[in-house]
Amino acid sequence: MAANSPIHVTVTGAAGQIGYALLFRIASGQLLGPDQPVVLRLLEIEPAMKALEGVVMEIDDCSFPLVSDIVTTTDLNTAFDGTSWALLVGSIPRKAGMERGDLLTVNGGIFGPQGRAIAASAASDVRVLVVGNPCNTNCLIARSSAPEVPGDRWFAMTRLDENRAKSQLAHRAGVPVASVTNMAIWGNHSATQFPDYANALLGGKPAGEVIDDIDWLQGEFITTVQKRGAAIIEARGLSSAASAANAAIDSVASIRGATPGDEFTSLAVISRGEYGVPEGLQFGFPVRTNGSGGWSVVEGLPHDEFATARIRITTEELEAERADVAGLLP
Repeated sequence: MAANSPIHVTVTGAAGQIGYALLFRIASGQLLGPDQPVVLRLLEIEPAMKALEGVVMEIDDCSFPLVSDIVTTTDLNTAFDGTSWALLVGSIPRKAGMERGDLLTVNGGIFGPQGRAIAASAASDVRVLVVGNPCNTNCLIARSSAPEVPGDRWFAMTRLDENRAKSQLAHRAGVPVASVTNMAIWGNHSATQFPDYANALLGGKPAGEVIDDIDWLQGEFITTVQKRGAAIIEARGLSSAASAANAAIDSVASIRGATPGDEFTSLAVISRGEYGVPEGLQFGFPVRTNGSGGWSVVEGLPHDEFATARIRITTEELEAERADVAGLLP
């Protein structure tokens, strides 16, 4: 192991399903690299601390050489003390009969205080990935509660949707998933998201040329990606924890590294008005990164009437969500 100084990584909801799937991958070096020691700062609510103790036992039993220390806590400032990567995984899931507005308000009580604690206690280079759903607006709430932290340090996760979309295109075309590039997810991580098949490439060729089936592309492909999470819950009785954890790892790798060539990935970032999206929304865009922590939205991608209408729908949903939580924003 190289003598690098440990980087502090915070995971909230650390004893939950996604946290459990994520922590061992972070500890093994898959998040920040095989030579980078880490301090794991694990946040949970009091009723879950016993389960978290068991998770820590397992991490100890793996004897990961990169784990310098593990801090478990219910205190926000302790959880984010000196952290450079904050992975906000824990959130309140939607329960039967709960309206989306109610869900947003409940989660606002979680993500607002977390944002304030990040501003107060995290390292000066902190970057934040919100995984807990509804992740776009949860990220908006946390970001708005931490004006001291630059807006370009905040990300909500659309990579799981991107990965799902890539897999569907690859299966349909009968090609390896590695050949699918430039798969943008526009808008919200919800059933309104728009997987942009028209600008995706399969082996460098437009997806619509390789898969000559517009009905499938505009129908089953989109609905499969949009509803994949619900389909997995129906199939296994539990949510898609491992693939969500995998997407979190992929997201951080994309933020840390430089995007190859003319490729792009999907991240929900703060809108600066690109493509007419209202400023300040946490919006899924095609993004390129420079390898030094900087990123930019890929501009100039064409959209036909179908795509324009789909992007408008998901934009309107995010605007409605922002209005629902307006009372929680500073």
